[in-house]
Amino acid sequence: MALRPVMVNIKALDAPAIGRFWAEALDWTAYSAGVTTYVGPPGGLVWPDPVALGIDVVPVPGPGTAAKNRVHLDLATTSAAHRTELVERLRGLGATPAHVGQGAVPWTVLADPEGNEFCVLEPRETYRDTGPVAAVVVDCADPRAMAAFWGEALDWTVHEVTDGHASMRSARGTGTYLEFLRTPDVKTVPDRVHLDLLPYPGDDRAAEVARLRALGATGLDIGQGDVPWTCLADPEGHEFCVLAPS
Repeated sequence: MALRPVMVNIKALDAPAIGRFWAEALDWTAYSAGVTTYVGPPGGLVWPDPVALGIDVVPVPGPGTAAKNRVHLDLATTSAAHRTELVERLRGLGATPAHVGQGAVPWTVLADPEGNEFCVLEPRETYRDTGPVAAVVVDCADPRAMAAFWGEALDWTVHEVTDGHASMRSARGTGTYLEFLRTPDVKTVPDRVHLDLLPYPGDDRAAEVARLRALGATGLDIGQGDVPWTCLADPEGHEFCVLAPS
């Protein structure tokens, strides 16, 4: 048994507007067939996408807090000129500069129109073939422990583990990375951004949830009520959901 990340879930007051922002930011397409707005690669709706992590923007009644999200996206660029152009374009779409204590760094920290932080990276060889989203980055206290948990939870391959950073990627060697970055701050409020995981066809969601609990995940009640997915938290409290098999 194994799980695969299929979506980055973003909560928003105005889900269609935030969906449009991310679609234009990534040169993807927004689909709003139901309550949520799904953003995925162009060429028609394919879900789950075999390579890309889509973005699912979910409407919620309340705004985010002033606390920094502990999960954010890093966007890839191919040249210095591309990074400059992308930052300017994102600013035109409604992104604003964000200050999260980054100091003097070669990347640019921005926030989407509802304040969710993300980074536009300088060109890096590691991310040359990821597509527009280089990485989903998770702030944590112990990257080694996070790599151990998520390495067992997912069918992805762990690429690097140090005291300060860990990364993993699909075993196919394509698509976005999942990274864990050691940070001094601690989690105080629920994040507006989290991962949604999907079992493979024929696998049992309840069995997967039991396996995750045995690895150290805990149940999570965020007022979701009776829904066809299960909300959990990893050993450091990062929220995620296990969806019903497609």
